[in-house]
Formats: sequence, C-alpha cells, structure tokens
Amino acid sequence: MGMVYLWLIVGFVLLIKGADFFVEGSSSVAKLLRVPSVIIGLTVVAFGTSAPELAVSVTAALNHNNGIAVGNVIGSNIFNLLVVTGLSCMVMALPADKKIMNWDFLYSIVIAVALLAMIAFDRSMGRIDGVILMVLFAYFLYVTIRAALSGRAGAEEEIEVLSPLKSAVFIIGGLIAIVMGGDLVVDSASSIAAAFGLTENLIGLTIVAMGTSLPELVTSMVAAKKGENGLALGNVIGSNIFNILLILGVSSVLSPIRVTVFSSYDLICLILFSCVCWVMGKRKMKYTRFHGILMVAMYAGYMIYIIMRA
Repeated sequence: MGMVYLWLIVGFVLLIKGADFFVEGSSSVAKLLRVPSVIIGLTVVAFGTSAPELAVSVTAALNHNNGIAVGNVIGSNIFNLLVVTGLSCMVMALPADKKIMNWDFLYSIVIAVALLAMIAFDRSMGRIDGVILMVLFAYFLYVTIRAALSGRAGAEEEIEVLSPLKSAVFIIGGLIAIVMGGDLVVDSASSIAAAFGLTENLIGLTIVAMGTSLPELVTSMVAAKKGENGLALGNVIGSNIFNILLILGVSSVLSPIRVTVFSSYDLICLILFSCVCWVMGKRKMKYTRFHGILMVAMYAGYMIYIIMRA
C-alpha cells in the first residue's frame, strides 16, 4: 500500500511541475508571437493552474471513475474559495476588486446554479450539458479578454522569452507530465478508496481536490504577500470558473458522467459558501484577516460533514 501513496505524490508532482513548464513554454511562444501579456495571463496562465484538475477529471471520466471526476472539480472549487482565499486574507487583507465582485464572482455563482440544475434531476451530465458549459466558457473568455484589451483588467507583466526549441520542449514535456500525473493520481486515488472502503466522491473531494489545487494556493499566497490583491482573488475565481465550465464541459463531452446525489449536496454547499463569501467582500469591498479565519473555519466544518456522511 505504501507504493500507492508514493505514486500519488509522484502524480501530484508531475501535475504541478508539468503545469509550470507548460505555462512557461506557452507564455514564451505567445510573447514571441507578440500576444499582449494580459491575454497570456487570462488564458495560458489561467489554463495552466487548472491543468491538474483538467487532467485528473478527464482521465477519471474516461475511466468511468465518475466520483473522482465530479468530486475533484467541486472539491477544488470549495478549497480554492475557502482555503486559498482564506489563507491569502490571513497573510494580508485583500481589497475586493470591483470588476471581480460585479462580474467574475457573480458569474461563478450563476454557473454553479446552472450546473446544479443540470445534475439535480437525472443525476448525469451528458454531451449536450458539456457543450452548454463550453459555450458558457467561450462567452466568459470573450467578455474577459474584451475587458482586458479595453484597459479595465490587468497590467503588462514581464515574461521570460525562451528560444523556440526550448519553448517547444517545455510545452511538450509539460503536457506529457500533466497526462502522466493525471493517470497516476486517478489510479492511486481509486486504489486508496477501494482499500479503505471510501467512496471515490470522498477521495475526489479531499485528497485529489487539495492536491490539484496546489498551483492556485501557491499563486494566490505569493500574490497576496506581494500585495497583488487583484491577482490573488482573481486567480481563485477565474480557476473556479475554468473548473466548472472547461473541465466538466470537456469531461462530459468526452464521456457522459453519472453523478451521485451527494454531488448535488456538495454543489449546494459550494453555492452557499460562494454567496456568503461574496456578501463578506461586497459589504466593505475588502476581505479582512477575520474573514480569512471564518473561511478556513467554514472549510473545517465542511470537511467534518463530508467525512461523517461517508
């Protein structure tokens, strides 16, 4: 059994380092092609931090490990919202960016409600549901990029430009590592669930969700420490939107997903947590250290709930 845990850790390392290499290589290519840095940040970098979730959920869906596929996305979103944001607030109080609060955050709540409507009745996500989610994702990307180009979002950032050959090696190597890491994490997590009699949904909501959310955690914590408050909060909300629309969209288009009733309950928890966190930030347009403590406490309560029901 010890080897299973080792392969799980190796899988997470491959996912995270693979995402790093992919982002660095892709950003370099985009810069060589004279793509504005703000567009790189909103697309390539955002995709890169969500690549571990994408690899795990797509692999799980193709292998019919549906509990991991859905649990990973919902669990990652709850972890991002409560733990990543909460710890970032505890490092330094975060002003709530007006554009994020009035558009991105609300959009993340709306799509979570839309997802609940999709799965609440027949407990499944078919290819049509997946296409709808991907259309909503394309719309979000269009609105975000248009706002960025009009000067309302983000500033230019320095990106190291690698040689074309090195960029290609980083991109291809990163993608290979992401795919291999996804396979290892899904296989290892499934073995652990079977060995302990745990549900795949619980493993997806906890171990897998936390592991695949490490890029978001590191990015937001570093951003908060540097005082880049918009990036700290925007990374979390943007990743949550990517997770639902792109990851579940792609996963269900490739292979329809059966969903347990517990996934509906977890999605309701995500919607409620999102509404509470939105109200917290909207009241005074900032998140304080006290808010951060409340968020982490809510996550602890949620963990107790899902472990007790298992």
